Amino acid sequence: METVTGILSDLNIASFKTVARALTIVENDLAGANELLKGLTFIKKTPIIGITGPPGAGKSTLVNALISNLIKNDSKVAVLAIDPTSPFNFGSLLGDRIRMSGHFNHTGVFIRSLATRGSLGGLSAKTIEMSDVLRAAGFDYIFIETVGVGQSEVEIAGLADITMVVLVPESGDEIQNIKSGLMEIADAFIINKADRDGADTFANNLKKISQQKGESIPIFKTIASQATGIDEIAAFITSSPNMKNTRAEFLLADKAYKLIQQKRMHNINKAELHKKIAGEMVNPGFNLYSFIEKY
Repeated sequence: METVTGILSDLNIASFKTVARALTIVENDLAGANELLKGLTFIKKTPIIGITGPPGAGKSTLVNALISNLIKNDSKVAVLAIDPTSPFNFGSLLGDRIRMSGHFNHTGVFIRSLATRGSLGGLSAKTIEMSDVLRAAGFDYIFIETVGVGQSEVEIAGLADITMVVLVPESGDEIQNIKSGLMEIADAFIINKADRDGADTFANNLKKISQQKGESIPIFKTIASQATGIDEIAAFITSSPNMKNTRAEFLLADKAYKLIQQKRMHNINKAELHKKIAGEMVNPGFNLYSFIEKY
């Protein structure tokens, strides 16, 4: 079996097999995971691009189109697609990689699905660790696509250098929610499926809200399935790789918080917890809070 030292020395974009092995070790906390993470070195500043938004907005199709655009210039692109975790078998429920199947065998594209592992916001500490493995491998761009539920829209801001919120024209009905939440973390809004009714009106409303807050957040309109509007987004990404340098302390603190949280919860196995509580809950007078304190 390849040693951690060997994996670290071979960890680069020329060896996807080694990258996959390193990710597996980290994701599953296999022997040497901590040593591997502490031995990572970063040869360049690789922007992490967060793609978030509600289910059905076309995030995977958009990422697929962006990949096609970026690899034209021989860029190496990695994608972490965050899938929701089944509460019953603790595995990944979705397979968004299906929508990116055209890039599976491309030598410049690496795609990996990752279950949320119970993180309410959809971003576990494993997301942070695995994205660092990809950065150390020397990819030019790393995309993280969230499940788009819970607080993942906000959580992604603690990890990504560029956060792009994907919406559809029908999201205009929820404009107040957008104003109170996503506006704070979006570096750009993408109105996908812009051939639908209401796209222009929605774009104008987003622009007005942005201006009212004294900001000027770029708003792009796309039809990702037809690659319409993708050139403009790719240009935005390539021209602003360091746009969040002023938030470096916040980003690192948020990462540290999640990693510390994971360490402290390391001895809690959810599957074992499920079995234990199943046996206890049938007892008369079962009290959840007493169970937790004893557990």
